[in-house]
Amino acid sequence: MNEINLVIKLAQLPDEMPAIVTIRQAVFQVEQGVSAALEFDGLDETSDHILAYADGEAIGTTRIRYLDSTTAKIERVAVLASFRSRGIGRTMMTAALQVLASKNISVAKLHAQIYAKDFYGRLGFQPVGNPFDEAGIPHIAMIRMCLD
Repeated sequence: MNEINLVIKLAQLPDEMPAIVTIRQAVFQVEQGVSAALEFDGLDETSDHILAYADGEAIGTTRIRYLDSTTAKIERVAVLASFRSRGIGRTMMTAALQVLASKNISVAKLHAQIYAKDFYGRLGFQPVGNPFDEAGIPHIAMIRMCLD
């Protein structure tokens, strides 16, 4: 594969929101058939977002939503199809976990699509409970401690 110049950063809203929307529309709405009403739930403005850039092009994103002073939920992890299998999702998740640690958030939660359960497991997330349907896609809740 060609080497890419990858930059992972905390997004600056509202300036970088159009890039986030474009990625999430491509991955969740077009590829997976999630409705815009479910995907864009009004919580983006009060969340942190990680953006991945390859050679200046926005190619991946994830959202960090703070549930309380010690718990956050990592959501909307998306990498454009042509950039998958290059470790970009893992790098974004590592950055998200670093953001949580810097804010003394001790617990990270997420709802993993079943096919991605092992991906999150390799990042230290443990499944909790039984699989469930979210937006017509099988998911499982997962949790990880962020602070020692």
